[in-house]
Amino acid sequence: SLSCYTGCEHGCIYCYARFMQRFHPHPEPWGEFVDVKVNAAEALAKQLRRAAPGGVFVSSACDAWQPLEREWELTRQCCQLLTAHGFKVNALTKSALVLRDLDVFEPGLARIGTTITTLDAALARLWEPRASSVEERWAILETAHEAGLETSVMFGPLLPSLSDGQESLDSLFERAAAIGVDVIWVDAMNPRPRVWPSVGQLVRSHFPGLHEEYSRILHHNPTRAAYIEALRERVRRAARRHGLTKRLAGCP
Repeated sequence: SLSCYTGCEHGCIYCYARFMQRFHPHPEPWGEFVDVKVNAAEALAKQLRRAAPGGVFVSSACDAWQPLEREWELTRQCCQLLTAHGFKVNALTKSALVLRDLDVFEPGLARIGTTITTLDAALARLWEPRASSVEERWAILETAHEAGLETSVMFGPLLPSLSDGQESLDSLFERAAAIGVDVIWVDAMNPRPRVWPSVGQLVRSHFPGLHEEYSRILHHNPTRAAYIEALRERVRRAARRHGLTKRLAGCP
C-alpha cells in the first residue's frame, strides 16, 4: 500500500482512518488537516531499487487523489515510478482527479477503482461532503474501461437502512454490470475507534429514528453479526441477479 498523505480533505463522516489521528495528533478534527509526505517519490525510488515487482494499493486509507494532489502531484509521480518498475497499481479513489493520470497507467499494470456508497446524490453529499459526485465516480469507471484498463468498484460502506436494502443493491450492481466493472467489493460500516462520534452526530441530526439502530449495529456484537449475515445474503442475491457473482471479490 502507498499513500502520500495522512489526513483527507474529503471529510467522509464514516471514515475509519480517523484512528490514525492517534498517531498523528492534530488539534483540527479529521477531514480538516492533511500531512503531505513531500519526499514520497524520492523515498519510493530508493525502495524500488531492491523491491521485486508486485501489486500496490493506492491507497488504503487517505485518498491518494484528494484535492491537494492537484498541486503536489506526488501520487502521479509515485504511480509513474511503480509502472516503470513493472508494479501493478491498484487505485481506489473518490476523486475524478485520477483521470488526469490515465496517461500514466498501462493495461495489465493498473486497475482503476472508485468507492460508491449510494446512488443518491444528496445522501452522498451528506456523508462524503467534499468527494467527487456519484456521477463523476461512475464516469471514472466508464472512462478507464474505454481506455482498456481493468476497473473495480467498492460499494461501501453501505449505510444501514439508507443504502443497504435489496433495491439499492440491485441498482448498484445493475450499474456496475452495464459498465463492465471487473472486480467488485462490498463493505459494511466500520466500527473502528473514533468513527461513532461523527456518524452518531450526523444520524442524530438527519435521521434521528435510526440513531439506536446505528449504535447497535456498530457496537452490539450479536446485532452486528446478524446484520452482516443478512447483508451478505442481499449482496449475493444482487450479484447473482446481474451475473456478477464471479466478479464479487469481497463481501462484508
